[in-house]
Amino acid sequence: MWELMADRESLCLWLAVDSLLIQRDRFAIWVLRAPHPSGHVHYDCAWSPDLANAWQGWQSIFSLRSLPQVPHIPSAYVPQFVLEEVAEMPDDPLTGQPASYSSRYMQHLGVCLWQWLFSGPIKSSFERSQGIAIGQDQPLRLRLEIRNPELIALPWEIMQSQPGSRALSLNRKILLSRTSSDVDELEITGLDRSLKILLVIGQDSPVSDSPVSDGLAAEEVVISSAEGSAESLLEIGKPEVGEPDAMLRLGEEAALLKKILEQGSDLSMRPTARRKVDVLLQPSAAEVSRTLERGDYNVFFYSGHGVPGPDGGLLFLSDATMSGTELAQVLTRAKIKLAVFNTCWGAQPERSQQWSLPRSSLAEVLLHHGLPAVVAMRDSIADEEAIDFIQVFAQTLAERKPVDEAVAIARQHLLTLYHFNQPAWTLPVLYMHPDYDGAILLREETTQININDDFVPRRPQALLRDLADPQKVWPVYSDVMRIGRKPEVNDLVIAEPWVSSNHAEIFHRRMTLGKPEQGLQTVYFLRDNSRYGTFYCQGDEWREVHRQEITLQSGTQIRFGSSSEGQLLEFVVEN
Repeated sequence: MWELMADRESLCLWLAVDSLLIQRDRFAIWVLRAPHPSGHVHYDCAWSPDLANAWQGWQSIFSLRSLPQVPHIPSAYVPQFVLEEVAEMPDDPLTGQPASYSSRYMQHLGVCLWQWLFSGPIKSSFERSQGIAIGQDQPLRLRLEIRNPELIALPWEIMQSQPGSRALSLNRKILLSRTSSDVDELEITGLDRSLKILLVIGQDSPVSDSPVSDGLAAEEVVISSAEGSAESLLEIGKPEVGEPDAMLRLGEEAALLKKILEQGSDLSMRPTARRKVDVLLQPSAAEVSRTLERGDYNVFFYSGHGVPGPDGGLLFLSDATMSGTELAQVLTRAKIKLAVFNTCWGAQPERSQQWSLPRSSLAEVLLHHGLPAVVAMRDSIADEEAIDFIQVFAQTLAERKPVDEAVAIARQHLLTLYHFNQPAWTLPVLYMHPDYDGAILLREETTQININDDFVPRRPQALLRDLADPQKVWPVYSDVMRIGRKPEVNDLVIAEPWVSSNHAEIFHRRMTLGKPEQGLQTVYFLRDNSRYGTFYCQGDEWREVHRQEITLQSGTQIRFGSSSEGQLLEFVVEN
């Protein structure tokens, strides 16, 4: 009896959207990564008046902040579906408006966004990718890269294929996240056995209104961790006379959030990983940095006031603020895997002279610096809504679910509590590094099978051979061979300056080729994850693959990196 861990290849469809330089009302949509070679397509389309009008109408109902009109649209607009149904709808006794007015706005924009994004060859690529995922009984990771900053404010999470269907971000078979290709390299670290969370409670208002005096000393208060030991220190500024209630409320908020993060939800009886939560109450930026550096945390959680800004916005800690760029340096140095922000507009870019600034939101800045995952709010969120989201989100993470699946489950919980026609379920926005699979904790599930010649189909042995020295070979023993410059994370290490740290992967899938009666056959693929690409030769023609995957045939020559002086390898499959 052998004990095997399932190591299934993640299926990903990565879409990028940007405006054309000449015509700002026309946009290009690319498929940068797909689970099938023919899925890497491109499509140009205009920003339709119907979509622009639907966006303006949606803002008038659900948005608390002045958001961009993309592009400029008339100021007076009522959707046709509202005009047709208002006369037939009974009035709500409290508001005097039709009962389903807000629901129809929510649904109308969701359908418009779907039809605009998934059109032409993009739709075909998505449908085929979804079919592959269904056939392999795996979720499809849909990564959406919005490069035009004016489009970031749109609630892409509400996209739905047709009226009455499930919104995309609520689907656990299609895990939606936003991403960016303009990111620092992902620092890959091992998976953990427990959640280790640093909870930071900041000011609930700007510094000028803070109840904590700048010049007063701080007193240390010890709060015990989940294991019962006294490990984390709360740095509480001594309140001025007449302000004990404010500090008491702040301490109660910290205790409540700590309890929620440690104990999670009672909705699930599944076994969970241990959770340890340390708390910093209105700390200085230096205290946050010191605590992260001496701790071994994998999750950073901030609750407090925040405002948008050109360098990732500002978080109000105690006597000073901390920008997103400054926080990014601290979090990446501490190897945090997930940052969660219970603060307003953490996923919104800064605006200057009616234009959104590129890569200015807190979530984007953190991702740009190489953080694996960030959860931030698109708009203002009520305390009750945030607590309900956090409770289920923490519980699902402790059940060893990946981050994107945990967000989808917590979002479903918000929808159940606050209903479809309220914006609560649309507010959390997940950003994930394009090379991150969402895993924080080790999985406990293992499968025991009896290995024998009849039960397990043999697959042909694949290997890489050095053409300059044919005696040097590197067999592909496991499901995935990782190639790059970093010894600690790669199976084949190529110490050349033009090779990225995590350059490429060679893996296989069992697929039906030709007639169905021939059964499943092993097909090998190469996926490039590098900055500068990989060159390969099949036949007599050299080609480049960059941030995509190709089918590998026996005899394919490969050169990793952009230099013609790089090591020349040959991919061989031995029967």
